[in-house]
Amino acid sequence: MVELLAIILTFFSGLLAIAYLLKYLNKNKQDSPHKLPHGSMGWPFAGETLGFLKPHRSNSLGSFLQEHSSRYGKVFKSHLFGSPTIVSCDFELNMYVLQNEGKLFPVEYPKVMHNILGKFSLLLVKGDLHRKLRNTVINFVSATKHESNFLHCVEMLALSRINSWDPISKQVAFYEEAKRFTINVMMKHLLNINPDEPLASKILGNFENYIQGFISLPINIPGTAYFKALQARIRLSAIIKDIILERRKCNNVRPEEGGDLLNVILSKQNLSDEEMVSLVLDLLFGGYETTAKLLSLIVYFLGGASNALERLKEEHQEIRKRKKEGELLNWEDYKQMEFTQKVMYEAMRCGNVVKYLHRKAVQDVKFKDYVIPAGWKVLPVLSSGHLDPTLFENPLEFNPFRWNDNSTSKKAAPFGGGPRLCPGADLAKVETAFFLHHLVLNYRWKIKPDDPPLAFPYVEFTGGLLLDLEPMGSTFGEHL
Repeated sequence: MVELLAIILTFFSGLLAIAYLLKYLNKNKQDSPHKLPHGSMGWPFAGETLGFLKPHRSNSLGSFLQEHSSRYGKVFKSHLFGSPTIVSCDFELNMYVLQNEGKLFPVEYPKVMHNILGKFSLLLVKGDLHRKLRNTVINFVSATKHESNFLHCVEMLALSRINSWDPISKQVAFYEEAKRFTINVMMKHLLNINPDEPLASKILGNFENYIQGFISLPINIPGTAYFKALQARIRLSAIIKDIILERRKCNNVRPEEGGDLLNVILSKQNLSDEEMVSLVLDLLFGGYETTAKLLSLIVYFLGGASNALERLKEEHQEIRKRKKEGELLNWEDYKQMEFTQKVMYEAMRCGNVVKYLHRKAVQDVKFKDYVIPAGWKVLPVLSSGHLDPTLFENPLEFNPFRWNDNSTSKKAAPFGGGPRLCPGADLAKVETAFFLHHLVLNYRWKIKPDDPPLAFPYVEFTGGLLLDLEPMGSTFGEHL
């Protein structure tokens, strides 16, 4: 008993000594020539990470950022994700960080993310490798976004999901429907896999486990979500490698009009197999998660914005009137969806699919009256600018009409910015616009008041975004 008490006392004495040492070092840093922003480093070892990640409505800053910004200012120091960190809720600094990503603030995600994403992920790679992989995606997106094959594929898959809804139940878990739609589009567009193929179900099952790893504790023990995510990535990589080998065996590696991304990747002589696999996984992840969240946020916000919904319907009714019966949408129709674009931007601004980014200062950077020290993490909080009352009138209000003012686009970064501006944004917008076209022309809906979008830390609808549906007539394409 005495020995146990001695061990306990020794343990707590050690903790007190470490805490004192950290406080002493922190005081010395504040007394140094580097004038750090005010803030708190939190608890020894843990810092303030748990408070920072506390779930909250995605159309709000959350209690942590609100309290810290109020107490310390829009830029403050903290200790997050195991590192001393400068947190920025300052729009000017955030834009400066984004525009200087390759020079002063390279990407720096927590190490646990590297295991899930892989070392060749677009989110993690830097410099020439990032430019090479990103250019491959941009060239493909630019070449295919207006192709009739792609546009017709998107529209038919959207109609397939909408027509599958049970007219008797009059209720649908929309978030799941949006995810199923977007993964079907990405599998077809990237790998030429149809939704009814057995391989599609295999990919979808593994992808669900893969996604869960991004919001799990990094405990690599069998049975945990993190372990399942790592195993799912291994299986998904094996599936994609098998497809690559089969295409090479059949000499089917040349890009062609209406072809998929994998053929474009295979035609690139400067990409390794591991880079190809990682690129496909990145695009599946981005196209699946981001687009599904955007579509769900739009449906959620429109449920409480009757004026915006009515204007959106009018725009799509005007487009449909110009079409022949049964005629599919085309690129010219998409270019006429101007208010639809404003709805998308406003949903991204209010819903904040990407709340913050991970960066690191590679040298001391002076900003206004303080210095960001070299080696410190920097977290630009994009949602802070989106919800800043000095930048937007009534920032918590979903109001697509605010985008009629051209200056609005200079005050928001809905798809990121700088050299890491989302390369697949154009595809996501086409998919979203075509789905909305048929949704608003064929259904009215009501949302549940107790299922808001949550920053978890990524946007989630924990209740599935259940909608009460009211059909407005026979759905276009239901007999196609």
